Amino acid sequence: MSAPLPDALRARFQRYIEEGSSGRAAAFLLKLSPATGARWALAIRRTGRAEAAPQGRPKGRGKLDPHRDFFAEIIAQDGDITMPELSAALFAATQVRAHPNAIGKFLRKLGYTYKKVTGRHRTPPCQGKATARRLVQVPHSSRVEAPRPRCLY
Repeated sequence: MSAPLPDALRARFQRYIEEGSSGRAAAFLLKLSPATGARWALAIRRTGRAEAAPQGRPKGRGKLDPHRDFFAEIIAQDGDITMPELSAALFAATQVRAHPNAIGKFLRKLGYTYKKVTGRHRTPPCQGKATARRLVQVPHSSRVEAPRPRCLY
């Protein structure tokens, strides 16, 4: 989405309208489209200013925010629960359907991430054994990533 036109341009347009020009004439002088001039002139007549409309997704918490305590309780009971299992548990408890990916994004926003269980020996990747993981909450200050080692050939 493109950015809105600057407020300085809108102020110049408003001065032309206040001097008695029509919306199309003011738009022609500022090299705007006639449709933009008509829209801005209508906004000036209605509200007194031609302000840019808010862009982007409206600010809100989403449909999962009311269930924040539910997720915290489920994760405290079983840290090894998967996202599809969380989705099924949410639907069973509240009849709210949510995609596992949406639940994962919501939990990452709250600070929950997957961490390997400590105290286990590493297995070579060729054996194909998956290491156990737990869903834990990490404070925001410790989530700084270390620089990755560079491979030089």
